[in-house]
Amino acid sequence: MPIPKIDIEKSKEAIQKAAGTVSEKVSEAAGSVSEKVSETWDNMSNDSGFNHPDEFRDGFMLHGALAKEGYDWWWHSFTGHNKKTGEEKSFFIEFFTINPELGGDEPIFGQMPGNKEAGIRPSYMMVKAGAWGEDAAQIHRFFGWDHVTVKDEVPFIISAEDCFCSETRTMGRVEMSEVDVKNHPEYLSDAGKMIWDLQIDKQISFNVGYGTGWALREMEAFQMFWHAQGMKTAYKGTVVWNGEEYIVSPETCYGYADKNWGSDFTSPWIWLSSNNMVSKLTGKKLENSVIDIGGGKPKVGPFAIEGKLLSALWYEGVPYEFNFSKFWTLTKTKFKIQDKKERIVWHVEQETPMHMIKVEISCQKKDMLKIRYESPDGGFRHTNLWNGGNGEGTIQLYKKNISVKNKWEWELVDDIEVKNVGCEYGEYPKGTVEPEVPQELKDKFEK
Repeated sequence: MPIPKIDIEKSKEAIQKAAGTVSEKVSEAAGSVSEKVSETWDNMSNDSGFNHPDEFRDGFMLHGALAKEGYDWWWHSFTGHNKKTGEEKSFFIEFFTINPELGGDEPIFGQMPGNKEAGIRPSYMMVKAGAWGEDAAQIHRFFGWDHVTVKDEVPFIISAEDCFCSETRTMGRVEMSEVDVKNHPEYLSDAGKMIWDLQIDKQISFNVGYGTGWALREMEAFQMFWHAQGMKTAYKGTVVWNGEEYIVSPETCYGYADKNWGSDFTSPWIWLSSNNMVSKLTGKKLENSVIDIGGGKPKVGPFAIEGKLLSALWYEGVPYEFNFSKFWTLTKTKFKIQDKKERIVWHVEQETPMHMIKVEISCQKKDMLKIRYESPDGGFRHTNLWNGGNGEGTIQLYKKNISVKNKWEWELVDDIEVKNVGCEYGEYPKGTVEPEVPQELKDKFEK
């Protein structure tokens, strides 16, 4: 896969077009325009760091157009230890919602042949839970919207029967038999059983700034939004995985929590995150550090921006951000993903005028799974989306200093070993027809 070329001017132009259209939207819809514009400007101007939790961005987003053609999910991943043997195992839990306005008493599945032919879009709340490793599996449980309770106010709460998720706790149960998997391919599920009860402490956030601020959320400008309320999260509790109990402790869970929402998914789809870090220079465990990288090819309205990633490194309390949407930071990005026979390898290099990171992560395919989602329009395009939680690799952090030769040169700040890396990579198969941008949104951006 060739390293994408970065076009800062094109990115700037697309985001400025979005901002221009947003101001029209604000003037039409907002009762206090000056207050909302001020919020957006504050987000654009804030270079003090990204560690700003925001319960509004972490709230339920499926309103307006997204209520009938949109998805929203809360993702949690972490590591536990077998109560009997001490064996380490990584898990994930996700509360995924789609097209609530189209729902009712029963879940509606977009992959059922009759629904495909009739153009009926999916509508349900899905609880996805599972584990990575050689027995990797994703187990799905579905609820019709009549049986789902969602708190619109912040902080969010979502629940259905014995499945519950909030900012501070999640519990639930998923179970799928081999017979159900065989008889219901529309479930896109594996067989297995998982039960959990966990306390959640979201400690460090990755707030990407005005790109997910009020104005662009109201505009529904991005095809896929991202907010990491807990890119470092401490979990405490228990998981029972196929009959084996695991203890989850804050000190060794290496936890993560984020959310995505929008009208469809990005392709390519890239994600990396870890807070299990050790300095190779000093041998010291970095207890107050975490990295989070995500993106691929974001779309702002009808405009696609090639080769863009959002990245945040919290290094022992110091923030380093590489955020293409803050175009004034002059962030440059290069990345290459290698899909090898037995593993996936991520190479990422990003820099601003004063800082640079080089990241290389690999994950064995035997420990990964191909995670499966329906799109709001009923498509199932990401058929090769690799997802894992056992990645390993290195991060090199540099800063620019004046050398003895009176030249600006890169100086190594730290060379970091990372483990328990959450990782994801996938692209649509060649020939995949991507969904059309809704005409209403096209018109707004093309005025």
